[in-house]
Amino acid sequence: ARRQQRIGGSQRTISARAALDSYFQLSRTQEPATGPVPHLEPSNIARDNQEHSSDETIVVSDSDGSTSAEEEEAVEAATPLLPSAQETPPAASSREHGSHEDEEAEVQQKQVRTPLKKLEPSVPVVPLDEEEGDTCAICFEQWTNAGDHRLSALRCGHLFGYTCIERWLKGQAGKCPQCNKKAKRSDIVVLYARTLKALDTSEQERMKSSLEKEQMLRRQAELESAQSRLQLQVLTDECTKLRKQVQELKALVAQHNVNASQHPGSSRACLPGSLPSSQSQRKYHLEKVFLVSQTGNCRVMAYCDSLSCLVVSQPSPQSTFVPGCGVKMMSVANLKSSQYIPIHSKQIRGLAFGNRADGLLLSAALDNTLKLTSLATNTVVQTYNTGRPVWSCCWCLDDTNYIYAGLVNGSIMIYDLRDTNSHVQELVPQKSRCPMVSLSYLPRMASASLPYGGILAGTLEGACFWEQKAGNSYRPHHLPLEPGGCIDIQTEISTRHCLATYRPSKNNPCVRCVMMELTCSPLTEASEDVVCSSNPVQTFSAGPTCKLLTKNAIFQSPEEDGSVFVCAGDEASNSALLWDAGSGSLLQKLQADLPVLDICPLEVNQTHLLATLTEKMVKIYKWQ
Repeated sequence: ARRQQRIGGSQRTISARAALDSYFQLSRTQEPATGPVPHLEPSNIARDNQEHSSDETIVVSDSDGSTSAEEEEAVEAATPLLPSAQETPPAASSREHGSHEDEEAEVQQKQVRTPLKKLEPSVPVVPLDEEEGDTCAICFEQWTNAGDHRLSALRCGHLFGYTCIERWLKGQAGKCPQCNKKAKRSDIVVLYARTLKALDTSEQERMKSSLEKEQMLRRQAELESAQSRLQLQVLTDECTKLRKQVQELKALVAQHNVNASQHPGSSRACLPGSLPSSQSQRKYHLEKVFLVSQTGNCRVMAYCDSLSCLVVSQPSPQSTFVPGCGVKMMSVANLKSSQYIPIHSKQIRGLAFGNRADGLLLSAALDNTLKLTSLATNTVVQTYNTGRPVWSCCWCLDDTNYIYAGLVNGSIMIYDLRDTNSHVQELVPQKSRCPMVSLSYLPRMASASLPYGGILAGTLEGACFWEQKAGNSYRPHHLPLEPGGCIDIQTEISTRHCLATYRPSKNNPCVRCVMMELTCSPLTEASEDVVCSSNPVQTFSAGPTCKLLTKNAIFQSPEEDGSVFVCAGDEASNSALLWDAGSGSLLQKLQADLPVLDICPLEVNQTHLLATLTEKMVKIYKWQ
């Protein structure tokens, strides 16, 4: 029984040693087994330790000749399990020493002849989504960060093992296995990364999209709010104007009733449209002469009250370098001429200033354009292409955002300064399509004769008053002028008078200037619509010659006594004739060297001046 016990102990020792030898013969490149280390019996391990002599060595097969860090950790973990050699009986160890050596030799021969089975490392269980992100889409094996099956990518962004995608592109039609986009071997890019992890940013992108949508809605709301505020401001201003006009009309009606009750027969004695005569003994005296152009071809002029500046149209003084036409600026405050501003490419036919304080000059020319020029910067700030030559222009005095252009075919183009592309409305002539030689705007005001505002347009065949209705609509009223021969129509805003100039004819051999009062009467008793007309008040006769389209003037007397003056050019005498509109008498004859083409009354620093224009020069007269 004792013998059998010793023999069984030696057999257990041999089996335990074989397990240890197979464990230490693991290759270094293999991963250590993650399973539990087999439990060795303490008695067997002790006997095995005593049976080995001091010169015995344990052979560990390693490709690099040294144990890996994992193997050392395994040995350290297994060491505490071995008991000390003192627990094994020494007598049994000495008796069995000889027989054990033979058995160990046989075991070592069997180990040399039979290769040890490599322990397969256990594969960690990974979730499905992570497994798919770590495997090659061709061979479904995990890619590596080194070797032939290292991580690689194509231009389209899909990931594969290097050897797999290389073989795929050689054997297939040169397309990506996942998206079928064209690819070639040179498109393969090796990725140097130990681990790849895709950050989930779907929630972030969704939040960005929501933020952009909210910002767009906020901008749209802010834009609608700004538009609403602007509309409210426009309606408030219009309401204020209407209230002011109502108050003026009420005051005018009350004053008329008081006068009628005090003087019952006086209103009938006065002729409609009659004006008081001027009783002043003062006259216009020549103050300054400006030479504008040596070559001539000056045409029109206009005065800016806010800048105290007179502008005169003229051809370019340096036509070789700067061709075209522009304006010459003249300061009325110190009576000095300023610089030349080029504007148009052809002759300028109309100049006008509005009620704006920024000094925007409106100019019309035969080059089919209507332009706005800033006198502050001496540059053109806006250009409108009318498509036809422009003969006249004017500003809207009720709303400074609108301007008007009279074309060669008799049409009136309405432009809004807030719309820089094209016109907003076109007023087509009702009768003949003659050139629009003059264009004036009458603002709405408390007047007994004509309280409505609108455009007074004059052509070579007659005149038409375009009454401005609500919503920027216009209603035409044809004025009863003499047929044919009308070359100019000017207006006096405060008294609602206009001055029409006629060429000589068979019945009238002289140039005539007819002053008329603009009136309106209801269409029917129950209708709110009115009929606008004109009544001749005074006629002024000049010389028998009229070859040029000149512009005359009707304005309030410098004495501010309610009288009105009329000034017109006379080609026969090369002078400007000044009449008193109330009495019809000739007050003064202002001599010139050439025919007077334009006349402009102006006021600066409580000094009343009168400017006359010829083809080459401007003369300034002072009332004193």
